[in-house]
Amino acid sequence: MSDTDRAKATPASTAVVEGKSDTAGTPIITMGEASTKKLIFCSAGIFFCYFYYGILQEKITKGKYGEGENQEKFHFTLTLVFVQCIINAAYAKIAMLLFAKEKDSTPNSLYAICSLTYLGAMLASNHSLQHVTYPTQVLGKSVKPIPVMVLGVIFAAKRYPIAKYFCVLLIVAGVALFMFKDQKTSTTDDRPFFGTGEFLLLVSLTLDGLTGASQDKMKTNYKTGANSMMLFINVFSVIWLAIGLIVSGEIFEFIPFASRYPFVLFNMISFSLASALGQMFIFITVTSFGPLTSSLLSPH
Repeated sequence: MSDTDRAKATPASTAVVEGKSDTAGTPIITMGEASTKKLIFCSAGIFFCYFYYGILQEKITKGKYGEGENQEKFHFTLTLVFVQCIINAAYAKIAMLLFAKEKDSTPNSLYAICSLTYLGAMLASNHSLQHVTYPTQVLGKSVKPIPVMVLGVIFAAKRYPIAKYFCVLLIVAGVALFMFKDQKTSTTDDRPFFGTGEFLLLVSLTLDGLTGASQDKMKTNYKTGANSMMLFINVFSVIWLAIGLIVSGEIFEFIPFASRYPFVLFNMISFSLASALGQMFIFITVTSFGPLTSSLLSPH
């Protein structure tokens, strides 16, 4: 056999799996190393984006508008999420135009269903801030991997090794105990243990689990790309929200509110940009590593 034939017979993956450099001495990054670096990159992106996102979210929803007896509260949850979804969709569309277009065969019905659960989880989580503090919200959402895992098993036929269940429980318990320690010192005795805010967080967690199951189906059955998933879930969310804003009349209340306090628009746009960038990292994580890994990295 000639040297050329031997070269053709050698699997291309041999150098990647067994060696650290090719014949020319050029370092080769293994698939495992590439995945690890990608996960670290996504983790850092999610952390920094949603750190800023959280600051703005509390500033918008818990802030006071006006002075003295004329102070008003922000209660336009639908409008806030509507702006957020528009910017998320625009960001995903720009990403699709700049980079190679993804082939997408995911049915619109699956996107529509996923957008409803995704939207419901966001609305319930945002609205809970009108009843609980931001640390309480983070504490509640820290157990998000559990419904994602459980509902993924029930609805998406996912199977996880026992070790993964154990690791998820340890991570969730650690975060919850850490947050509960700080939260315990700031709670008051006259507040019920399980009120409206806690109920909304429970609803949000359940819908997070259903969203994860839908995304698992997209990833497994249709190989849906990150940008496509982000674009179409948010486009359908914009449609649902537009209907909700008109039917509820909230948009007609928000317009005069924004005219009285125009700075809220800047905060909402900044909040939505942080969300869009953070969502990009989340959907890359979902399509590359699965919804469970994504839920461990971000409570949002």
